Amino acid sequence: MLSFLKIRNLALVEDVTWELAAGLIGVTGETGAGKSIIVGALKLILGERADR
Repeated sequence: MLSFLKIRNLALVEDVTWELAAGLIGVTGETGAGKSIIVGALKLILGERADR
C-alpha cells in the first residue's frame, strides 16, 4: 500500500510531501487543486514515459 508520496520538480510543483493514512478511498478537490499532478506522478512511478 502506498503510504508516502514525495513530488519534486514536476509541472509547477517544486516540492510536495504527502503522507497517506490507511483507508484512503479517493482524491477530490476543486479545479486547479493539483489532482492531475498527483496522478501524473503515480504514473511515472509505475513506469509510464514522461512528456517533455
